[in-house]
Amino acid sequence: MQQGKKEENMTIMDDGMQHIGKVLLLIGIIVAALGGIILIAGKIPWIGRLPGDILIQKKNFTFYFPLATSIIISIIFSLLFWFLGRR
Repeated sequence: MQQGKKEENMTIMDDGMQHIGKVLLLIGIIVAALGGIILIAGKIPWIGRLPGDILIQKKNFTFYFPLATSIIISIIFSLLFWFLGRR
């Protein structure tokens, strides 16, 4: 009877470890993708300089808020997650 419980506990533990491994792999893929996007974004000249982005410059003060860029990125991610979540 004890042997059966031990084997059952090991199976549960193995399933938990596999789940953690999959989650860590997914997080790694997401981090790598975000890193690639950041590298590529620096080479696209219009990112962060769209009409609708707010830029206020004074002598000793600069305020920049990429409003239009944020909206476009939000729409892209919303469509991406909507498309991926349809399964």
